[in-house]
Amino acid sequence: MNRILLADDHEVMRAGLKVFITGFIQFAVIDEAWDRDSVIEKVKQHDYQLMILDVYMPATDSFGLVSNILDIRPDAKILMFSMNPEDLYAKRYLQLGAKGYIAKTASSAELAEAINAVFNNNRYISPALRQQIADEAIGNKAATNPFEKLSPRELDIAMRFMRGDSTTSISEALRLKTSTIATFKARILEKLNCKNMIEANRLARIYKIMPDT
Repeated sequence: MNRILLADDHEVMRAGLKVFITGFIQFAVIDEAWDRDSVIEKVKQHDYQLMILDVYMPATDSFGLVSNILDIRPDAKILMFSMNPEDLYAKRYLQLGAKGYIAKTASSAELAEAINAVFNNNRYISPALRQQIADEAIGNKAATNPFEKLSPRELDIAMRFMRGDSTTSISEALRLKTSTIATFKARILEKLNCKNMIEANRLARIYKIMPDT
């Protein structure tokens, strides 16, 4: 029996992934979760052959969640599933211990390749990210994106602010004091050389971190 955990706060997305996965992984028992607490509860109960985690779920710090899962199940096979830019996020999750990162905009063939790779305890890195890592390794590409200066926590908080989340809602989601979030915000703006989040949003659109509207 192959037990798989799907964690996404959108029921329709979970339903679609269920149908997709059962099309090529036989004898799959698929559990569902929708936030940090439901994920941790399931992980404590079962040893999964694959976990697919959405990066943004309510009341969830996904960077912290990956670490929490690996504390409970050190051999966990985690595939991150997200709309966020791969070049900024994927390497951070891989460094934390996730096995792969796939964009929600990926083709069905690429999604199947990523799921199969992580399910079989291999890493999944997209061709584009492999090329980027290779270029950086041999010095062909300098890190010019200012958002690469941010730590995983800072990047997470920056993205939440730029999506319009308030300091209070971010503090509740990440389980941090509002004063701590304010400190992070100041540090983020300093690293980005921006006066406020309006400027940060403009910068994010220039570097295609946020969709241009």
